[in-house]
Amino acid sequence: MAPNPRRLPPCFPLLSVSLFLLLLLLPRLSSASPHNYHDALCKSLLFFEGQRSGRLPPDQRLRWRKDSALHDGASAGVDLTGGYYDAGDNVKFGFPMAFTTTLLAWSVIDFGRIMGSELGNAIKAVKWGTDYLLKATAHDGIVYVQVGDPLSDHNCWERPEDMDTLRTAYKIDANHPGSDVAGETAAALAAASIVFRSRDPAYSRLLLSRAIKVFEFADRHRGAYSSSLKHAVCPFYCDVNGYQDELLWGAAWLHKASRRRVYREYIVRNEVVLRAGDTINEFGWDNKHAGINVLLSKEVLMGRANDLRSFQMNADGFICSILPGISNQIQYSPGGLIFKSGSSNMQHVTSFSFLLLAYSNYLSHANHAVTCPHTTASPALLKRLAKRQVDYILGDNPLRMSYMVGYGSRYPERIHHRGSSLPSMHAHPARIGCKEGSRYYLSPNPNPNILVGAVVGGPNSSDAFPDSRPFFQESEPTTYINAPLVGLLAYFAAHS
Repeated sequence: MAPNPRRLPPCFPLLSVSLFLLLLLLPRLSSASPHNYHDALCKSLLFFEGQRSGRLPPDQRLRWRKDSALHDGASAGVDLTGGYYDAGDNVKFGFPMAFTTTLLAWSVIDFGRIMGSELGNAIKAVKWGTDYLLKATAHDGIVYVQVGDPLSDHNCWERPEDMDTLRTAYKIDANHPGSDVAGETAAALAAASIVFRSRDPAYSRLLLSRAIKVFEFADRHRGAYSSSLKHAVCPFYCDVNGYQDELLWGAAWLHKASRRRVYREYIVRNEVVLRAGDTINEFGWDNKHAGINVLLSKEVLMGRANDLRSFQMNADGFICSILPGISNQIQYSPGGLIFKSGSSNMQHVTSFSFLLLAYSNYLSHANHAVTCPHTTASPALLKRLAKRQVDYILGDNPLRMSYMVGYGSRYPERIHHRGSSLPSMHAHPARIGCKEGSRYYLSPNPNPNILVGAVVGGPNSSDAFPDSRPFFQESEPTTYINAPLVGLLAYFAAHS
């Protein structure tokens, strides 16, 4: 019998009756949060299975998705199958995919020990990304950074299983540099090498050695990939911020993964040249500054890296900039959601909140707090701020709706996502052509396939949300929204 795409896959293993009843009673016996963070964690990881490209494994849980893009890379004579579709389209953009993988790995590094039964799924999510990045970096001096022509893709509304749009493979090399995407790829591979260090030592060594090579390439041939490949990557994932932060970011993760002094010396030597003090209150697929500062601050707070103290000062500055009422650099909606103008606001919410939580843990271990104008930010305060954002996503907001698909009783039903909005292969085995999908895009009906765990771009600055596919800034999910949320949900599931 064909699976029902509107029925949510289970997120919990089967329990004994007595244990099941005990779990049902727990919220009544304690002052636990009303949110089921473990359920949300499970669903946030299920989302990544819905974004998979390539040949799907036997343990695929979102059964309405099928194999897709099985010939990616063939036009260039390479194998570029696998990886993730970044959002609601069918292009594989390497820059956000690498950032997604880095943040998934960071989530496992910092919070994997408390993920419980979901740790295995988190590791699988990391490996699906790194397996692809290894293919994209298999040839020295070349990094494949994108598969799919975005203009051709965005001109169609079709399932990934049906797509017949151009699958052009775009690459950077010595003559067409891309230090930004190569630096982020090196960061992802290095961070993931830590995840697999004890779990699969041989795979970990491969990831680290490849990260070193890719970083050397990024540093030797400096330049922005949006200059080399402007027609293909802009305006979708243009590097607006510059490539300098990715070089520091890659070096920071290689320092953490390899423990080689050369990377620490690189960071200190290039701190000014690569503008480490710029835009300290930004963090996302394009701008790594706040992440660099928080990541490097851990060693400073532990008393092991006084030569990196300026990064800790920048991290403190980021914290002060995000505190409500202290600075006007970060805005909040009337309902309390972090808000930055532009596309897909929820990416800022989850990435900033992840840094708040990670830094709060580093501060706690060092018995330290952040001194801001007119106040002191304790680790507990940072955790409360992060939790407030997570709770907003899960339903504590003016509309009383969850912005995670499949979580809670009310959530977005018309998300901007091709695979979710078109009939599944089970329901409609015949091909749905490029323009044939338009009627599903414009339909007022809910999406037939529930993309469980997808967190959409979210409400606007006044907490209003149009549950409508054409409003892509609000209704489109992305992998880099969910990646930092994995770590957040793991922590609050273990501490609620």
